[in-house]
Parts: sequence; structure tokens; C-alpha cells
Amino acid sequence: MLPTKEEAQRLLGEAEACNPGPWGNHSRVAAHCARAIASRSPGMDGEKAYVLGLLHDIGRKFGVRHLGHVSDGYSYMLSLGYDEAARICLTHSFNNGRLEEYIGKQDVSEEERRLIVDGLASIEMDDYDRLIQLCDSLAGAEGVLDMEARMGDVKARYGMYPQAKWDKNIQLKAYFEEKMGMDLYQVVEKETFGL
Repeated sequence: MLPTKEEAQRLLGEAEACNPGPWGNHSRVAAHCARAIASRSPGMDGEKAYVLGLLHDIGRKFGVRHLGHVSDGYSYMLSLGYDEAARICLTHSFNNGRLEEYIGKQDVSEEERRLIVDGLASIEMDDYDRLIQLCDSLAGAEGVLDMEARMGDVKARYGMYPQAKWDKNIQLKAYFEEKMGMDLYQVVEKETFGL
């Protein structure tokens, strides 16, 4: 189950009030990208993709956490009955389904770690999981970024970026370009879209 677009926007605004930061606009840009790509991809729903993009980082509502935002968002969305959004909160940081590829602090309890590991093991990634993973790597707080430049920035800030994760992002870009039959950056209005 998913909230409506209006409810998702309300949840995001409420979450930003609890923990202000650029993550809110990053989520809006990811949502824009997700809707644009899904709307041009056979078998996908642009509005569903938009809601998932808005909510993928909703766990940041609960404070400044790294890996913790994954378990926080997953648990929060489940508590509201939004299982599809909960799934995206869980999968968006793991395009290969492996906890070891998480970039950032492992600031979770053993219980939270187990929740993430078990959850990932129980999910077979679908196109919505893959789409939000891709859009997460495209979305800046002000607008759409060049994916490789964004990954390079993350690598510079954290001192690493797993090659398998980097390669998977490049594969996801090619996958959705083939589905759409169009250049990804043109579809997401990389040169013109901004908040």
C-alpha cells in the first residue's frame, strides 16, 4: 500500500520540520526523476514512482543517522501501513542487495542491522527498487546531477565508493535508457530542472 501523492508530500514536510536539511529537496528531485522515467517506461506508473521517490529517505525524520535512516524509514512506513514505501526505504541504498556496500557510518543496533539484512534477503528487486536506486544517485538538493560526478563526490567525501555499486548504477542508467528508448538526462531534464 502507498499513500497518495498529497499524503506523501505532507509526510515529507512534517519530517523536514523534525530534521531540517538538504535531504528533503534531494527527495523531491529524486521523485521528479522517478516520475519522469517511470512515465516513459512500459509497465510502470509515474505517480507511484513519484511517491516512492518522495519517501525513500523519510527515515531522516528521526535525526542525523547514516545507515540508521534505512531502518528508521522502513519501520516508520510499516507503522503507517505503507508497505511499498517501507520496501523502498529498505532497498534504496543497496542496489546489489548487500549491506557491505553501504557508504557511511554503520550507526545501527544489532536489532536494526538484523532487520535490514533479513529484509534485503527476503526481497527480489523489482523495477521500482531499481528506479529509486538510480534516482537516488541522480538527485542533488538543487536539481539533477551527473551521476558519475555525484558518485565521485561521494567517494571524495567518504574516501570510498564500492566499485560494484558504481558499476551497478551505470548498469541501471543503461537499463532504464533501453526501456525508455531515450537518453536519461534528457528525460529527467538535467539541464533545466531545479528547485
